[in-house]
Amino acid sequence: MSTTQVVRPAGAGHETLYVLLLCLIILAVAGSVIALHGETQEVAAVPSHQLDARRDLSAAEQGIYADLRVTLDEIQLLQQEQSSLPTPAQLAEEGFAPFAQDASSVSRGDHRWQVLEPSSYLGLSQVPSTAGSLLMRVHGAEPDVWLNRSANLSAPADLTDQALIAAGWQQVVTQFDAGVTRQHRH
Repeated sequence: MSTTQVVRPAGAGHETLYVLLLCLIILAVAGSVIALHGETQEVAAVPSHQLDARRDLSAAEQGIYADLRVTLDEIQLLQQEQSSLPTPAQLAEEGFAPFAQDASSVSRGDHRWQVLEPSSYLGLSQVPSTAGSLLMRVHGAEPDVWLNRSANLSAPADLTDQALIAAGWQQVVTQFDAGVTRQHRH
């Protein structure tokens, strides 16, 4: 005589319900923590005569702008040695971008650099559709860089802010906000 015993499966429905309920609780707690600790990102608008270096410049313009800021230290050192602003030809001879004529400078607008008195560099773009013309006024530790995307541009006679704005130049500014720099307050 053989006895057959039927074993019914355990109720997996209750276990599945408990696991789903636990997952929902975890998601709700995580969402609450994120909502409470989230920081708002406020992007400050720049005046119409200014351009944000990160948002408003083309890739070629950003590269030239970065090169100008990096080369500024060398310009200041050479200026102290010579007691005058080094010429673009001297800077190109030393291999400093964006003054050196190489494949990178050609692909970024093939600028023709010149010194404007009292202490400024003007790079007239040969291809304004790629990158506009740039003007860097060297005064103090921070350069003052201006951009004009007009074609057939000539050197400005007056380098004051108001004259540059009236001539269609826009000042390039750098903003450091939460999109650039993450700040962790502990």
